[in-house]
Amino acid sequence: MEKNYYEILGIKPDATDDEIKSAFRKLARKWHPDVAGNSQEVVSKFKEINEAYEILSNPEKRKKYDTIRGIFNQTKAQKNNTEKETKTANNKTETNNNNNTTTKKAESKENNTKSKTNTNTKTNQQNNKNAFQDAWESFLKKTKESDKPKQTKYSAKKIDGKDITSEITITVLEALQGTTRSVNILHTEPCPKCHGRKFVNGGICAYCKGAGEISVHKKLSVRIPEKVKHGAKIRISGEGNQGLNGGKNGDLYLIIKVDTENSKYQYDGLNILQTIPIEPYEAVLGCTIDVKTPEGIVQMKIMPNTMNGQKYRLAKEGLEKDGKKGDMIVTISIEIPKDLTAEERILYEKLKLASNRNIREKIYE
Repeated sequence: MEKNYYEILGIKPDATDDEIKSAFRKLARKWHPDVAGNSQEVVSKFKEINEAYEILSNPEKRKKYDTIRGIFNQTKAQKNNTEKETKTANNKTETNNNNNTTTKKAESKENNTKSKTNTNTKTNQQNNKNAFQDAWESFLKKTKESDKPKQTKYSAKKIDGKDITSEITITVLEALQGTTRSVNILHTEPCPKCHGRKFVNGGICAYCKGAGEISVHKKLSVRIPEKVKHGAKIRISGEGNQGLNGGKNGDLYLIIKVDTENSKYQYDGLNILQTIPIEPYEAVLGCTIDVKTPEGIVQMKIMPNTMNGQKYRLAKEGLEKDGKKGDMIVTISIEIPKDLTAEERILYEKLKLASNRNIREKIYE
């Protein structure tokens, strides 16, 4: 039986393209399974609305459809005319039969005419019915074949994936030298069952529960460049949430947090600050110590009689920016070991006996 797509969308046969689009959008919002529920009646109605819009929104398909409907309407008109002719022939035959002046030859001719008319009526009705049925089935077949690659326009809209922002904490030394970190990102991907369409076989996808996407953990190896600053943002293209229906993927943004509180290094512009402990005898006698810089290990000479808190400068061992390079400034901290051996204590006793200085004498003057 013919589907009246104009009645399905609630429009007239002479409706404009804008009126067709407006009617479709209104009905699609009303009957979409996300709104109206996922009953069989709703799903069937939604499919019917989409089918009607697919035909009437395409000028070529609409023209063919209107042509087929013209054949159908013409078929009904021909059927009515044939029935009218048959009725007239029957009335004429009855009149001739009641007329006593009509000859048997005329009666025979009239009967033949009636028989022929009835035969022609049935033949025309059958031919018209077959012609319409063949044309309608051919039209539907071509329509379905042409729609196979595209699916429905309503559900195939491209949706770009959203960006993801995450934080990563590194040490000051990692910020200075650069590093590689493994980060675990939670992002979304299109559902592998419904491929982002939310529906499978006319029903809501059970795998993603109609969301069209699923959450997935993904490990990424990220290279942190050297001399990166606190609060810097690193962009990793295409590693955000994935797009749906061919939409492009979002990006991943990593916000760098430099842990300065638990670091052995501090910053002062381009200068790197570090405090290094030494023992009392090293401060008195002088020594050479190893200092770890961003460029590697360097040796620094401690002068005899170095005081606690005294600063030493290692030139060009700091940060570099715009062709300028800072220094590394080392602050000396003289520390007394807490786990002195017996021999060390004896030596300190001898030092005490050998010393006759009073280093606090002048503070009372």
